[in-house]
Amino acid sequence: MSVDEKGMYDMSEKKQEEKPAEQAAKEETTTKVPQAKQVGENTVFIGRKPVMNYVVACLTFLNSGSKKVVLKARGQAISRAVDTVELLKRVFMKDLQLQGISIGTEQVTGSEGQTRNVSTIELAVTKP
Repeated sequence: MSVDEKGMYDMSEKKQEEKPAEQAAKEETTTKVPQAKQVGENTVFIGRKPVMNYVVACLTFLNSGSKKVVLKARGQAISRAVDTVELLKRVFMKDLQLQGISIGTEQVTGSEGQTRNVSTIELAVTKP
């Protein structure tokens, strides 16, 4: 910033100086953002949200050109995953096919250090 003859501050220099700094800050933030953990390209993790949220997520994958979507759930969310697949098949995409079901058990350590077994399921659906 500079002062001219009338005692006024010239803001034009400051704006020019900030632009490269702002651009550098934006570049730094884009390079420093950590990458999301990718288990699979088209994987939807089922949790506590309403079923329609997961249906929309699956439809987004399928309508964007993906042929296969995998839904993963564990514990009490398993029934929500099954409901999601049934809604997809019956209401939204009648030609959707269930490619495979994989069930298993994971050992989860609780907050008190206790381990317990939690059931898991993976449902793979494909569009012809």
